Amino acid sequence: MDFGFTAEDRAFREEVRAWLSEHVAGAQERRTWERTLGKAGWIGLGWAEGGYGNRSATLTQQVVWAEEYARCGAPPRSGHIGENLLGPTLLAHGTDEQKARFLPPIAVGEELWCQGYSEPGAGSDLAGVRTKADLGSDGTYRVTGQKIWTSLAREADWCFVLARTDPDSTRHHGLTFLLVPMDQPGRIEVRPIRQMTGTSDFNEVFFDGAHARVEHVVGGEGAGWTVAMGLLGFERGVSTLAQQIGFAQELGRVVEAAVRSGAVGDPVVRERLVRQWAELRVMRWNALRTLGRGGDAGAPSAAKLLWGGWHQRLGELAMQVRGAAAGVGPVQWSPSAPYELDEAQHLFLFSRADTIYGGSDQIQRTIIAERVLGLPREPKGVV
Repeated sequence: MDFGFTAEDRAFREEVRAWLSEHVAGAQERRTWERTLGKAGWIGLGWAEGGYGNRSATLTQQVVWAEEYARCGAPPRSGHIGENLLGPTLLAHGTDEQKARFLPPIAVGEELWCQGYSEPGAGSDLAGVRTKADLGSDGTYRVTGQKIWTSLAREADWCFVLARTDPDSTRHHGLTFLLVPMDQPGRIEVRPIRQMTGTSDFNEVFFDGAHARVEHVVGGEGAGWTVAMGLLGFERGVSTLAQQIGFAQELGRVVEAAVRSGAVGDPVVRERLVRQWAELRVMRWNALRTLGRGGDAGAPSAAKLLWGGWHQRLGELAMQVRGAAAGVGPVQWSPSAPYELDEAQHLFLFSRADTIYGGSDQIQRTIIAERVLGLPREPKGVV
């Protein structure tokens, strides 16, 4: 498939720009904004054929929407995990009843989701999950365990949880993909994690006998690994192109800072700026090519390797072009915010995690080696 934009796509882009220019300035708190998007039909583009979404949109038009949303500086999405991760997963693996129950509330911005994958000791090595789910005689699972690095857990209505339903299983066997309601006082506790940026974008989630209904198992009991891996593939889909728009905006601000500080006169700095620009263009065309071909084995891992390292190097460059001034900034002393970072400092500190979260670089290289190149599997249990 030759992935390109047609005249219809360009007309769609103009429609998107017009709507965003009219509504973004008045965007309110995040849940209200999700409802605004849903009412206008912008959530679940492409779901309409199954009767679950709003607008019918081609793949290229979904790319257009994601790019224009990022380009206009619209608010961060609270519904991203439900729309871009759980939605496609249910369309691929869910029952008709599950699709009918969960997709429409996502499409109108009424229900928000979080992801219960990573655990202490089972982050990039997801097969080491220890959270367990026991099926009771009443047809209800009791989920017990801990998840970590859970984005939006404090806002979410539901969490999709990877749990071990076979107590005698090991590694990727015996895992089940469960849909768990978050409103269970006494059974679910959410604790914010304070990062070195001073913010709390992630959370710990503790499950103490939390209930999940048997009809909310996706893909069947014991098939959780297959469903979870499918979901991780969706995580690197159209949304990566919107992410690259944000990257381009950050790069532009780094270039402006280099001009203001005079660092652009340094040939080494200038070469690094040009390299960042060129690598970003390569990432864009590679993402478009991959989408156009319907996805390649190993493509999600290759994309993660590319953008994780690129963004981390951009954070380092943002500090370099400012020189000594990068180490100081406004100070705001309070118990909740012991310091305040400017945009470049936040970029540098946050991007240190880019090569870890979402699957570390080591894990991505192993996936590419074993599943794409066919190299011998890495020995397990060797010290």
